[in-house]
Amino acid sequence: MSVNQIEMFDLPNPCIGVCESGPRGYCRGCLRSRDERFQWYEKPEAERAHILKLIAGRQKRREAFLRQQAQEEQAEQQQNQLDLL
Repeated sequence: MSVNQIEMFDLPNPCIGVCESGPRGYCRGCLRSRDERFQWYEKPEAERAHILKLIAGRQKRREAFLRQQAQEEQAEQQQNQLDLL
């Protein structure tokens, strides 16, 4: 297949309407940097595809971090319950 799949489909803007910067400068909603957000429509399709891959990696890291936090909270609660016995 000689046609690049990226060229066949317009890549959607990943904005979900939660526009607030987190401590690392990424949007809390779509996980894009300031430049990635403000220059989205000016960037070539290939660069937007790359940004979407970066976002997927950021999402996985955020989910892993949140899972770890939840597990630590649960362990702390269990320890607190044992301390009460």
